[in-house]
Amino acid sequence: MCTILFAYDCHPCYQLVVAANRDEFFSRPARAAEFWTEAPNILGGRDLQEGGTWMGITTEGRFATLTNYRDPSSYKQEAPSRGQLVQNYLCGQLSPESYIETLENGGTAYNGFNLLLGTYESMYYYSNRGKNICKVEKGVHGMSNSLLDVPWPKVSKGIKAVGDVVEHKEIEVEQLFAIMADREQPDERNLPQTGVSLEMEKMLAPMYVMSPHYGTRTTTVLLVDRKHRVQFWERTFAAMNPDKWNEIHYTFEGIACSS
Repeated sequence: MCTILFAYDCHPCYQLVVAANRDEFFSRPARAAEFWTEAPNILGGRDLQEGGTWMGITTEGRFATLTNYRDPSSYKQEAPSRGQLVQNYLCGQLSPESYIETLENGGTAYNGFNLLLGTYESMYYYSNRGKNICKVEKGVHGMSNSLLDVPWPKVSKGIKAVGDVVEHKEIEVEQLFAIMADREQPDERNLPQTGVSLEMEKMLAPMYVMSPHYGTRTTTVLLVDRKHRVQFWERTFAAMNPDKWNEIHYTFEGIACSS
């Protein structure tokens, strides 16, 4: 994922509300979200180039997703795929804190990442650029390719927009998709400086990223209510064509896990 907005434990009906965009090269093969054949309790997409996934949830309530931390000066060509971080947590039984403790040297072998992981009952955040796992507080949060709640223009705008949505008892899924489809270009003066060119910063700045070879591939909306009913939507887009998509939708009744 490249932008994740979420409301945690702050809505009368929903424990978790997530709206997220995955930005990636269009040439990188991937499979749409589905229940995995080898692990039928896991629902998530699949990266067919390196393995792993960018977001997933299990029928027992384990949830994880991540974004890359943009820092081209420290990029390691031979680093393991960050998608394995999400997959390994979903496939295991460890608590979020115990899982992070298993990462050698805090996950420094990986390129920069922000990892959101938890269960129906608790949510945690960890980055190998911050090195401290923290419990996520109730409220509306967001992250892109920097740390949690760092006020990049699209993150700040998205947090406010999701906050407006969750003020209502009924969650309008189309409103969440509309937030993630925003192509407005922020003021150049407010762009972050992450070590890429200004032209690249401007291309990556909108919520929905468009370019011929790289851009928003999928938008995912996830609702988990307080009775553990899960609703999961995913829209997959072709390059440079944000107005047409393929959509999948899953609904299941989850069972709370112990960790």
